[in-house]
Amino acid sequence: MTQPLDLAPVGNGIIAGLFDRNGRCSWLCWPRFDGDPVFCSLLGGEEPQDGFMECEMIGLRRTHQAYRRNTAVLETELEDGKGNRLRITDFAPRFRRYGRNFRPPMLVRRIEPLSGTPLIRLRIRPKAHWGRDKPVRRSGSNHLRYFSDEAALRVTTDAPLACLAEEAPFLLDQPVTLLLGPDETVTEAADTLGLDFLRETETYWLDWTRGLHLPFEWQEAVIRAAITLKLCIFEETGAVVAALTTSIPEAPGTERNWDYRYCWLRDALFTVQALNRLGATRTMEDYIRYVTNVVAISPDGELKPCYPLVPSLPMPERIEEHLPGFLGMGPVRVGNQAAEQVQNDVYGSVIMAAAQMFFDKRLPRPAGEPLFRLLEQLGEQAEARALTPDAGIWEYRERARIHTFSAAMCWAGMARLAGIARHLGLPERAERWAKSARELHATICERAFRPHLGAFVESFESDGMDAALLLLPEIGFLPATDPRFLGTLDLIGRRLMHNGFLHRYDMPDDFGKPETAFLVCSFWYVDALAAAGRTEEARAMFGSIISCRNHLGLLAEDLDPTRNRLWGNFPQTYSHVGLILSAMRLSRSWEHGLWGG
Repeated sequence: MTQPLDLAPVGNGIIAGLFDRNGRCSWLCWPRFDGDPVFCSLLGGEEPQDGFMECEMIGLRRTHQAYRRNTAVLETELEDGKGNRLRITDFAPRFRRYGRNFRPPMLVRRIEPLSGTPLIRLRIRPKAHWGRDKPVRRSGSNHLRYFSDEAALRVTTDAPLACLAEEAPFLLDQPVTLLLGPDETVTEAADTLGLDFLRETETYWLDWTRGLHLPFEWQEAVIRAAITLKLCIFEETGAVVAALTTSIPEAPGTERNWDYRYCWLRDALFTVQALNRLGATRTMEDYIRYVTNVVAISPDGELKPCYPLVPSLPMPERIEEHLPGFLGMGPVRVGNQAAEQVQNDVYGSVIMAAAQMFFDKRLPRPAGEPLFRLLEQLGEQAEARALTPDAGIWEYRERARIHTFSAAMCWAGMARLAGIARHLGLPERAERWAKSARELHATICERAFRPHLGAFVESFESDGMDAALLLLPEIGFLPATDPRFLGTLDLIGRRLMHNGFLHRYDMPDDFGKPETAFLVCSFWYVDALAAAGRTEEARAMFGSIISCRNHLGLLAEDLDPTRNRLWGNFPQTYSHVGLILSAMRLSRSWEHGLWGG
């Protein structure tokens, strides 16, 4: 079954484009993830007339799309009614060159005939200023330039330039290459350079995936999820974006349209944890560099929930009127008001993300006392804020409560500081943080557990349920076999499970009750079931979730289980983190898989 989010990301840690089943690039922000989308037809309504790059095959009948094995190189095959076939290969160059990472803001497209002589039409129709303006176009000897007052793109090609400029059909009797990138002269032949970049990029991805520590089962799903997470990391600063898009609604017709092209400190923690478990520790090192810059510009360690790719920049929320929205479902938001909220779990999130830096012997430079002292500033904030109201993990806009999960994450941060201090030989600091953690743990258990329900509840002030409570064993707050957690697990299943998938909470928010399932919550439920010993239930539910991935094995944020349709920003890092962690928890060991019968 096809669906609107049958999209494929192609990127290199600087830019990322999204391509549909026919190979149309409908989303590309420039010159980085949080920039102006030069290709924006994804948010251009139901039949956008511009804001895309495509290779139209005249008489198209069939398509097939797949990534090259273990890479972010996308191949789309088109076939017409006469048996003519072609292949489109799209990728963003990334590899080592001259002793440093080479990842230019560039897309490379190679179109080659496979059989017969296909008739094609090339269209490149960028936009500027969030769909408001059309860039000026100028022709050169072997390139087209598109420029506005803020940016300039150059398409260097060996395709017939006049046919490209006029969007005229022509017969594809030999491969053509298009290099879309900065307005800079390309001295090499487009075909030669494109093939060189392709070989180097494919080698990079194959080497990277070869180093992953995979579970025995679901290897292909985990590899694709890991590559997708890597595409969501802005490698110049180490920021981990929540998704590559903005304003894809969480459900049809809702106003729950948000801009996710920023770094949520909480989401980044889980991304770092997932890649750490796969052995890709460099993400953690780069992210900690990002976080230390965040703390350096934050007075007394006061943190916002999310930051832009360059953390010192503002990210005010606004609505862009010139784009009608995904399938015409506006508004289109740029920026995110969540940056202005109080979310107390962020302090624990950062400390937990950094903790492995002190213990992992593989790292060339394990963390020491200087980073610990920096993290103590965050611990002091966690200690002061743990029992104060906040917007919570789900970012309620009109409500503040003392949320159980936020308080528990503050506890987790202080508990980790105690462990780090012991590891560093700082007994006084270890006891200082251990004492604070013990006191907070007792308070949370007293005020957030409801004996008449046999469960923890979402906040000190209500008896609502929150799927984030499923993470209490994951952060070490309670064993998964503790009767209080088992009661919580049972109540969450009864209150939040709808059509086999989990919702986030059971209370109305600023927009009413959510209509779709939040996919990572279902993965959390899988993990909790497995930790509680209900492994067969967990495996069955995991199978149901991964069956909802799109045609290339990717997930958005939300799911309408009644129609098996993905909604929400795409690709969502949280969802792919959930897939990786659940697969690693549920999989048989390699020894059992290979030799256990």
